Amino acid sequence: MTATFNRLDSLTKPNTWHALTPLWEGDEKDVQRGLPHTQLAPAWQILLLGDGSPTRHLQLLTGEPIEVDVIDMSLIGMDTDNAPAPIQLIPEPRLRRQVWLRKASGQRLAYATSWWEASHVDEYLQNKSLPIWANLASLRTELYRDVQGLHYGYSAALEAGFGFKGPFWGRHYLFWHNKKPLTVIYEVFSPYLTKYLGPTQKQE
Repeated sequence: MTATFNRLDSLTKPNTWHALTPLWEGDEKDVQRGLPHTQLAPAWQILLLGDGSPTRHLQLLTGEPIEVDVIDMSLIGMDTDNAPAPIQLIPEPRLRRQVWLRKASGQRLAYATSWWEASHVDEYLQNKSLPIWANLASLRTELYRDVQGLHYGYSAALEAGFGFKGPFWGRHYLFWHNKKPLTVIYEVFSPYLTKYLGPTQKQE
C-alpha cells in the first residue's frame, strides 16, 4: 500500500475544518448496537465504536509512538463552526484545534478536530505537541468518552493529507469530566490502517 503526501500547510485554512461529505451517518443507537459486519468489520468497530483511547490503539497497532502535528488553533468565539451538535454543550467562547495523528516515522493515521472552552484549553492541553490522551493522562484526568455519531464519506483535503482515496470512516464524541462536557472531538481514520486491521468491510 503506497501513500503520497502533500504539504500540510496547503491543506488547512484557519477558517475551516475537514468534515466528511457523508455517504452514510449513524447515531448513538448505531454506536450502541454496532453495525453489520458487512458494513464495518469487527476490528474497525472496536476502533470506531469503542470508548478507549484511539491514540493508544494506534500505538499498539503500529508498534510506534504516535505523534501530533497541530495544524490549527483558532478562536471561534460563539460560532458553532458547522461542528457536530454537541458543540452546544461546550461553553463559549470556544477554540478549535485541528491535528494529524501520525507514526513517528511519518505516516499519517488519523485527522482530528476538537472544540474547547477557550478559557480552559491551556489547563488540559499543557503540551500542545502531545495527543489529547497523553495530556490528560499526565494530569490523571478522569474521563468518559461518549461516542455519539459515525460518519462515512469523502473529503478531498483528507485524501490529499492521507495520500489515499476515500471514502473514509470517522466518528464524533464528547469527553465528559466531573459530569461536565469537556470537549467535542471529530476523528477520521486513514485507510492505511487496513494494513493492521484488515478490510473495513467483511465479505459474506
